[in-house]
Amino acid sequence: MSVRRLDPVQPESFAFTRENLAWARETIKKYPEGKQASAVIPLLWRAQEQNEGWVPKPAMEYIANMLSMSFIRVYEVATFYTMF
Repeated sequence: MSVRRLDPVQPESFAFTRENLAWARETIKKYPEGKQASAVIPLLWRAQEQNEGWVPKPAMEYIANMLSMSFIRVYEVATFYTMF
């Protein structure tokens, strides 16, 4: 079992590119009202692709805000699955 922790060196901020933001909004619309948090995995994956293979804390915070989730819920998903 591996231990997953945030890297102590983090970027100042994160934001999706204009194209990725449009994609994220369309992805979120695919989920029923009140179930948008289900989009967390695809959004984390897109953030990872945009950020050269890793998901920094600011990206998790950004996604949490987009999905009206607490940061810890996004962090739990990102650290549970080995693809992030």
